[in-house]
Amino acid sequence: MAGLPTLILLLCAAKDVMPYSSHWKPTWPSYRVPVILPQSTLNLDKPQFDAEARLEVVSPCGPACHKSSPLPTYEEVKNYLSYETLYANGSLTETEVGIYILSSTGDGSQGKSRTKRQIYGYDSRFSIFGKDFLLNYPFSTSVKLSTGCTGTLVAEKHVLTAAHCIHDGKSYVKGAQKLRVGFLKPKLKDVSKGTNITNSAMPEKMKFQWIRVKRTHVPKGWIKGNANDIGMDYDYALLELKKPHKRKFMKIGVSPPARHLPGGRIHFSGYDNDRPGDLVYRFCDVKDETYDLLYQQCDAQPGASGSGVYVRMWKRQNHKWERKIIGIFSGHQWVDMNGNPQDFNVAVRITPLKYAQICYWIKGNYLDCREG
Repeated sequence: MAGLPTLILLLCAAKDVMPYSSHWKPTWPSYRVPVILPQSTLNLDKPQFDAEARLEVVSPCGPACHKSSPLPTYEEVKNYLSYETLYANGSLTETEVGIYILSSTGDGSQGKSRTKRQIYGYDSRFSIFGKDFLLNYPFSTSVKLSTGCTGTLVAEKHVLTAAHCIHDGKSYVKGAQKLRVGFLKPKLKDVSKGTNITNSAMPEKMKFQWIRVKRTHVPKGWIKGNANDIGMDYDYALLELKKPHKRKFMKIGVSPPARHLPGGRIHFSGYDNDRPGDLVYRFCDVKDETYDLLYQQCDAQPGASGSGVYVRMWKRQNHKWERKIIGIFSGHQWVDMNGNPQDFNVAVRITPLKYAQICYWIKGNYLDCREG
């Protein structure tokens, strides 16, 4: 078993190789990430798909609770980052992983449930209307899952979302086997009938065009745990579509410290269920963070779960501004602040280890996943 120094290297790989620039432009740091490779794969029994889909996750374990949790052992980290793969035909596999460093740099009880409303004061969400916005980047990267959640396009055939949209921690949800991803597209109305106009079409409303999911990856850190302890740290999943979506996607990136985010803010867009058919955009300040989670009070409703949390920063190597997904919106947590209950909406941070895992799921080659 690897000793504590190795574990600290793994967990502290977020230390950027290049110090954060004092230049006025908020700049993406350069990260050297570990390598995560499959070691063995076992066939599992086909799941029952009997869980109810949950559009939000609730946990009473707040920042202080997470910060006081003991550091996981090396073997525990390997176990959390091992994963299940669900295929469209219902078959299921479990893959154990190994973690490597190629460079020297580089329990809670069930709490009371809160109301579904996750709005803090004045509702600061913006519904995005009109195909000129909905079909353009970055809003066009947001997609809807047939289980009711939101996802984000992160590659030609891949969608990043929350694990609880697929699996409740104990079982796969109903509809996970026939999971589909919906893309908003204009619904055209032919107006040529009864008029002198020929071969004319006018946009009427937006509709979803659906693509089936070929396979789904869910980390065992979510399956083994639950939303009230370590599980929320691993509330993410990657979907591979049966065919390319042909849209511009948003790359994933390692989450910088909150103090390095432009204005200390994050952004995400999702399909909140209190505004059916609308894509809802919001941004807000990060209030606190742990190694795995970002705490904020962005207004949100169930249905936004799985949205990709992103920021826009300067990419020094390419000399241009670039947006990257640095987290996945998960749910909310009650926090005891000096005896007074306070709640936060929570996003799972893409750490160096999670970046290495998700990137490998997408590319299948660790050499393409060395720089976060």
